[in-house]
Amino acid sequence: MTSKDRMMLAIHKEKPDRLPVSIHQWQKYHLDTIMGGRSDLQAFQEVGMDAQIQYFESMAQFWLTDADFAKLNTSTWKDEAMIIGHDPDHRLVHHTIHTPEGDLTYKTEGDRKTTWIREYLVKGDEDIYLIKKYMPVPRLDLKLVAKAYDEVGDKGILRGFVWGDQAGCWQHAACLYNIHDLIMATFDKPAWVHEFLRILLDKKMQFIESMKGAKLDLIETGGGSASSTLISPKLHREFCLPYDRVMNDALHDLGFKITYHTCGGTLGIEEMIVENGADVSETLAPPSIGGNQEPWEFKKKVGSRLAMIGGIDQHNTLTLGSKDEIRRAVSQLFETVGYEGGYICSASDHFFETPVENLIIMAEAAKECVY
Repeated sequence: MTSKDRMMLAIHKEKPDRLPVSIHQWQKYHLDTIMGGRSDLQAFQEVGMDAQIQYFESMAQFWLTDADFAKLNTSTWKDEAMIIGHDPDHRLVHHTIHTPEGDLTYKTEGDRKTTWIREYLVKGDEDIYLIKKYMPVPRLDLKLVAKAYDEVGDKGILRGFVWGDQAGCWQHAACLYNIHDLIMATFDKPAWVHEFLRILLDKKMQFIESMKGAKLDLIETGGGSASSTLISPKLHREFCLPYDRVMNDALHDLGFKITYHTCGGTLGIEEMIVENGADVSETLAPPSIGGNQEPWEFKKKVGSRLAMIGGIDQHNTLTLGSKDEIRRAVSQLFETVGYEGGYICSASDHFFETPVENLIIMAEAAKECVY
């Protein structure tokens, strides 16, 4: 059975020949410093895992270390970036976005591993109307997607996501407006928050229209800012679920399978992940790495209604753990989460210093888990 067949069976909540094994995404820093400069697909082959390749072309996420901030510039939305700090270990960029009705500003900071927001784009209530009127929405280049799909071939799956700094509306808003202020705004000015989310939803729906016919095996929605480690289930139900459902329904209408990303915080929102129409839940981060319930506890609550991806503590187990600890973790997840199929064993999130030999051990352990 090929890696693609194996992973697609799991996504469809079925049993493949053995437990599929993967990671969420390779980070450029790890590929360059630990994997000898290999590509993500080459890295999967090197360690013997089933590939999940994330398609990033045509996007413009601030958090990519090699982000092209001008990629989406138009005559009415021009992101002018001024590099303040050139040191790759302390990058600092000040951004001014020029629109016909005024400027918006934001600042990003980063190092060789990642990028974060130092100053948010939305500072006043009226700023969202400049986003509504002028923020451009890219169109997915179907030819480039098809080329990437063919390059992956039977080595695994090609994943996509809904455009935005994060795929979900609430999660995208949290990249544009300080999350603490956003949470307080749900109490102080909920109508404004909903208007903000509707503006982002409209833009995401425009992008989804351009996805028709794309050769993508799995589409990611959601994002960590909607997990129950950050907001309450009550806020999730009011400010995430309605928008998630609209997007997921539109993606299903185009024939896509959907994975809902929560970075592990699923306690109390299990039924909402089912209700939003997702086919898969990820990344099943255990409490040892910041989640709020064990993967098998989540499995008991949702049963076979969702396929699942994740579960391995990428730091304490995969990076720092012994060979036996890694093998035991994989075996335990197979017995408690993947026993009836519908499961891809994967690192719960990003890692930067994980030894190659530990990744190989994880892959070998999964290959011993036969259905």
